[in-house]
Amino acid sequence: MDLGMIIQLISGAVGGNIAGSLMKNASMGTVLNSVIGILGGGLGGQLLGMLGIGGAAATGGGMDIATIIGQVAGGGVGGGVLLAIVGMIKSAMAKQ
Repeated sequence: MDLGMIIQLISGAVGGNIAGSLMKNASMGTVLNSVIGILGGGLGGQLLGMLGIGGAAATGGGMDIATIIGQVAGGGVGGGVLLAIVGMIKSAMAKQ
């Protein structure tokens, strides 16, 4: 596991918890928010990397500040988005 992936996973956990605190109806508690955020951070970071945005592939594998910022942003957004999706599914299932 490289440093970029670790940055994405940590950013995903933070993004999941921030999304959970902003969207109280989607929050599942700190631990589950973190786990879902980690999954979303890994997926989001990898998807952006495949698109050549913010991944190590975009800079030829080097770690410069732009790459790190891209990984933090991709991981954080991915974690927040996945938590929002899971929260919407949870809310929809609770209404039935």
